[in-house]
Amino acid sequence: MSTIYVLEAVNLFCGDHDPQASKHLTITELKLPDLQAIYADHHPGGTRVAIEVELGVQKLEPTFKLAGFDPDLLSQFGLGSRMKNIYTAYGHIRDKRTGKDIEAKAIIEARLGKIAPDAYSRGELVGHEYALNEVTHYELWFDNRAKIVWDFFENRWEIDGADENATMNRMLRIPSVS
Repeated sequence: MSTIYVLEAVNLFCGDHDPQASKHLTITELKLPDLQAIYADHHPGGTRVAIEVELGVQKLEPTFKLAGFDPDLLSQFGLGSRMKNIYTAYGHIRDKRTGKDIEAKAIIEARLGKIAPDAYSRGELVGHEYALNEVTHYELWFDNRAKIVWDFFENRWEIDGADENATMNRMLRIPSVS
């Protein structure tokens, strides 16, 4: 049955260790990372036509924008923070056919790598755009089901619960941490 899922609202927690780290009052924009494959051209000597060969996935680069100033996030920026943080985004999605409320969730382990303030203009609310870099863990959940789970250190790439790297990791003797 065909339907349309509409994202109606979002919230972001910048550091899961603090349940008060909710940004629901200031978040104005959230962009989850693009999922983009890396391709290389391959034109072997014995063929007439070249092909593209998929070699992996581009690095993940989520961004968000908050209204006003956020002194807590300044402490998470760059070299001031040696450890990565966990950023969890929640979305309220509506199934337009049935009216059902659906939770979307993204869990991102990364470093806060960019804080770009808006230019001040009298009568306008100044905000800041933030970028997460050095992403080493990413999970995307829809309706309480993990759709994508990726972990750099575990060499894990799961789609709908199936670890697509399991056979390769077993052959390469890469230990499973999960």
